[in-house]
Amino acid sequence: MTMSKLPIIDIAPFFEPHNVEGRRAVADALHLACVQYGFFYLDISAYADPAEPEELTELARQFFALSQEEKDKISLKNEDHARGALKENVTNGKADNHEGIDFYRPVENPDKSKPLWGENQWPAIPGFREKYEAWIEKMKKLGLVVMEAMALGLGMSTQEWQELLRGQVDDSFWVMRIIGYPPLPTDHDGFSCGAHKDYGCLTRFLYADPTPNALQVFLPRRNNGAAKESITSGLPAEEGQEEGTWITADPIPGCVVCNIGEMWEIWTSGLYRSTLHRVIHRSSNYRVSIPFFFEPNFDAEIKPLPAALRLLANGEGTGKEIKHKEVVYGQFLLSKVTNNFAGGSKYD
Repeated sequence: MTMSKLPIIDIAPFFEPHNVEGRRAVADALHLACVQYGFFYLDISAYADPAEPEELTELARQFFALSQEEKDKISLKNEDHARGALKENVTNGKADNHEGIDFYRPVENPDKSKPLWGENQWPAIPGFREKYEAWIEKMKKLGLVVMEAMALGLGMSTQEWQELLRGQVDDSFWVMRIIGYPPLPTDHDGFSCGAHKDYGCLTRFLYADPTPNALQVFLPRRNNGAAKESITSGLPAEEGQEEGTWITADPIPGCVVCNIGEMWEIWTSGLYRSTLHRVIHRSSNYRVSIPFFFEPNFDAEIKPLPAALRLLANGEGTGKEIKHKEVVYGQFLLSKVTNNFAGGSKYD
């Protein structure tokens, strides 16, 4: 069976306290999606008014339409080389064709001489900060809801979920990025954003404008049963030559795109796999996307969860799961973002 489309999962039952059957169905669907895809659509129409992200998109367009001189007033180099506006990103050593603004969870005693420890920089556009901070709060709450649903799908007991919540995700070191994609030049040999895997937790709650045929997800052949003639690799060299196919993940009204990062690989000892994705934007318009990265606590110790080990011991999985070293999330994050690109951090 060829699986050429990502599943759509409606999170609404988790906002209905007495809908036990609905919650179970959502949890099971999330588990299956994380095992088979690592990517899925999350229907949040019962949680967020679609007008909210549309308004955020319009504010983003106002910023990207400014002169470079104005954009540079909140440049990454003004702070900790992680928070602020970026002109260029690099994936696998090749320049991407997009620009953006990065915001991280505020920290106590900010010090811009330390990586990640500066202060967020906001455009001087009326309503910009207010609207985006309201969206951040909404996405933080959504992140905890989805984490609870995933914990149920993984078979965690109530006590196990509470331990995960209190020790590792209740103070998420979140990141939000606003990305602008101009059309790729016809002679451009790179990508709008090159193929990569995310290294956090729930990365991302991605809202994008209606532009089709831009975001692409790589489905390995072992998962999607792709016909031989449709198999292609096109992977960056460091990812090997695994066979599979690229599918598009076009925007769906009322939904955000969600995928899991390396922290879930560690938590599940490889049962859940982070998935390669990329952006190739060749339409004539200027595309805007707004991903929110719900991450573990900065000092969270990430290691395999007993519930995942129980499933693996009972034979779930392919038997080829990749084990990862245990990490402290903040240290892991620092090791990633200190690989500077164009004077700033890399966060994908």
